[in-house]
Amino acid sequence: MTTHEEAAGTTGPDRFHFRRILRICVPVTIAGMLISIFLLGPILPPGNGSVEAAGQRVDNIVLLTASVPVITAVLIYFSYAAIVFRERDPAAVVDGPAIRGNAGVQLVWLLVTTTLVLFLAAYGTIRLLADGSGGGQGPSPIAVPTGPGNGKPMQVQVIANQWHFNFRYPSYGGVVTQTVELPANTLIEFNVTSLDVIHSFWAYQLGVKADANPGANNIAYVTTKGPLAFNVRCAELCGVWHGYMFQNGRVVPKAQFATWIQQQQTRFAPIHKSLTPYEKLYFPAPGRRGG
Repeated sequence: MTTHEEAAGTTGPDRFHFRRILRICVPVTIAGMLISIFLLGPILPPGNGSVEAAGQRVDNIVLLTASVPVITAVLIYFSYAAIVFRERDPAAVVDGPAIRGNAGVQLVWLLVTTTLVLFLAAYGTIRLLADGSGGGQGPSPIAVPTGPGNGKPMQVQVIANQWHFNFRYPSYGGVVTQTVELPANTLIEFNVTSLDVIHSFWAYQLGVKADANPGANNIAYVTTKGPLAFNVRCAELCGVWHGYMFQNGRVVPKAQFATWIQQQQTRFAPIHKSLTPYEKLYFPAPGRRGG
C-alpha cells in the first residue's frame, strides 16, 4: 500500500523519480539559459539602435532567461509523468493514491515563485528609473535618463495627424519637417501629440513607443548612438489609412544634422511664417475629432 509520504514523493521509490526528474531538469535548464543568452539574445528585438533599445533587449534576455527554469520544470515534469506513470493496462480501472499536500513541496514552491516575482519586480523598477523609458511617460516623466555629456535633451515634437507624422524642432526656430533626422550620441526628448484622433508614435529600431493623444503631451526619451536608419509607424488604429502611416527616419552625425536642419529652415521658411507658434498641446477642430 502506498503511504502518504511515498505518494508525495518524499520517501520510497517516488524519491527516485524526483531525483531522476531533477537530474534531467538541471542540464536542460542550463542549456536553455545559455541558448537564451548567447544565441537568442543577440537577435531579440528591438536591437541596438539606441541606449534605450539596447536596454530593452537586455531586459528581454533577462525575462527570457528567468522563464527558462520554470518552463523546463513544467514541461519535463508533465512529460515524465505521462511516460513513466501512465497506466499500461487498458483494462485496469484503478484510482491513483489520494495526495493532500506536502509541506516541504509547498514551502519550496512558495519560496521559488515569491523570489522570482520579487526579483522581476525589483529589476523592472530599477531599469525604468535608471534608463528612463522608450514608452511615453505623460507630461511629467518619473524617470529622465542622463544623456552624453550630462547636457539638456534636444526636444523634438512629434505631431500626428491622419495619416502622417510631422516633426517640429523648438530649438531651431520651431521649424516643422515632414521627415525626422536626429543627431548621433544625443539625448532626445520626444514630445508626442496629435491634431485629430489617437495615434501611436513607434520608432521601432530606437525602442520608442508613445501614444499621440489630442490635447496631451506625452514625453518619451531616447539616447541615440551612431548613424542609423529607422522606421516610424503608427501603432494605434487611427482610421481607414492607418496601415499606410509609415515613414523613415535617420540618425546622422552631428555635423550632417546641422546641415540638414539649416536646409529645412530655409526650405520651409515661407510656410513657417503662417504656422501657429510652437505649443506642446494642440486641440483638434470639432470637424476633425471624429477623424
